[in-house]
Amino acid sequence: MSDLLVRNANLPDGRNGIDILVRQGRIERIDHHIPFNDIPVLDAHGNLLTAPFVDAHFHMDAVLSYGLPRVNQSGTLLEGIALWGELKPHLTQEALIARAMQYCDWAVAKGLLAIRSHVDICDDRLLAVEALLEVKRQVAPYLDLQLVAFPQDGLLRSKTAWTNLQRAMAMGVDVVGGIPHFERTMADGAESIRLLCEFAAERGLRVDMHCDESDDPLSRHIETLAFHTNRLGLYGRVAGSHLTSMHSMDNYYVSKLLPLIREAGVAAIANPLINITLQGRHDTYPKRRGMTRVPEMIAAGIDVAFGHDCVMDPWYSLGSGDMLEVAHMGLHVAQMTGQDAMRQCFDAITTTPARILGLDQYGLAPGCHADFVILDATDPIEALRLRPVRLYVIRRGKIISETPKPLAKLNLAGRITEVNFRK
Repeated sequence: MSDLLVRNANLPDGRNGIDILVRQGRIERIDHHIPFNDIPVLDAHGNLLTAPFVDAHFHMDAVLSYGLPRVNQSGTLLEGIALWGELKPHLTQEALIARAMQYCDWAVAKGLLAIRSHVDICDDRLLAVEALLEVKRQVAPYLDLQLVAFPQDGLLRSKTAWTNLQRAMAMGVDVVGGIPHFERTMADGAESIRLLCEFAAERGLRVDMHCDESDDPLSRHIETLAFHTNRLGLYGRVAGSHLTSMHSMDNYYVSKLLPLIREAGVAAIANPLINITLQGRHDTYPKRRGMTRVPEMIAAGIDVAFGHDCVMDPWYSLGSGDMLEVAHMGLHVAQMTGQDAMRQCFDAITTTPARILGLDQYGLAPGCHADFVILDATDPIEALRLRPVRLYVIRRGKIISETPKPLAKLNLAGRITEVNFRK
C-alpha cells in the first residue's frame, strides 16, 4: 500500500488536467490542483488514466499451449475441442502454472489486472483446477484472478463432470460454469442449466455459462438461462458467454428475447477475436459475422462485456493479452464506430466487466483501490485507435509496470510532432 499523487491526467469520462491523491493504496481525492507534501508525484502529462482493463472471459488452463500436441490445422472450434482432449492427459501442474504465470506477466504489462478464467473440470484429476488455484494465490498481489468451474465436455454428457464441478467448487473455485449447447440434446442442455443455477442459488454463487456458441438459430439456451435466473432470484449474478447463435436468430424472436434477458439481469460476454474466427465456418457467401448482437443488447439495457477468450492455444494461434485489441475488433465487427458507441466498447473492457465480476472497490472514485493505467493517449477513442503503450500500471498506489514512451509521436497529418532522445 503506497501514497502517491498523480498530476495532470485525463479521465475516461472527459475530465482533463485532473490530480488523483492516493493514501495507503486507496484513492482519497480526485480534483484539480491538489496540494501535496512529502509524497511521490507522478506527472501524467495529459495522458489518459483509466481503471485497469478487465477480461471477463478467458481460458488460462490452455493459454500458450499452441502446437501441443499438434497444431489445429482446420482452425475450427470442434478441432480445437478435440485437440484439448488429446492434450489433457499430458498436462502437468508445473507446465500449467508456468504458462499461466507467463501470461499473467503479459497481462500486467498491458494494464490487465482482473481476469475471469474458465477451468476445465472434466479431467478427474482436477489437475488444472489445482494449478490455477496456485496461480491465483501467487498473482493475488498484482492481479485479481476469478475462476469458473467449466464442464468442457458437457455437465451431463461427461459421466463425472457433475461430481467434479462440485469438488472444484469445494476446492475454492469462484463461479459456476456450464455449456448447455454441447449436451447431447436440447433437453439435456436445459436440464444442465436448471441443475447449475439451483446449485449456485443454494450457495450464493455467481454463474457464467458458455451459452449458444453456435451458428444454429434454434440454439436458445439463453432463454432458459434467463428464466432460471429470474425464477431463483439470481439477478446480477449470471452471465451468458458467447451467445453467437443470436447472430442467426430472426429479429422477431430477438425482440422477445432481449427484454427477458434484461428483466432477469443476465449479462452478456462477447469474445470478438474468437467469435468471428470460429463461427460461420459452414457458410460460403454471404458469411455471418459470428458475434452476438452487442449494440442491440446495450440499447436494451443489458450489461455487455468483451473477453479475450484465447491466447495461443488449440483454438486460437494469435493474441497478446491486450484488451484494447479485443475492443478494437469488437467495435469494427459490431459496426460501433459512433463516438458514444466507441466509448461503450471501452467500457466493455473496463467498468462493465468489473461490474459483471463483482470486483470490490474498482473504479476512479474516492475510496476505490488505487489501481489504474496511464496510456500514451489522450482519451478512450484515441486509445482504441492506437492501442498505445501503457506508460504506467499502478496497483494499490505502487507502480508495478512501466514502459518507456515511444521515440516519436505522429500527429493526424503523419508528421513527427515530438521526439524523445534517450541517452
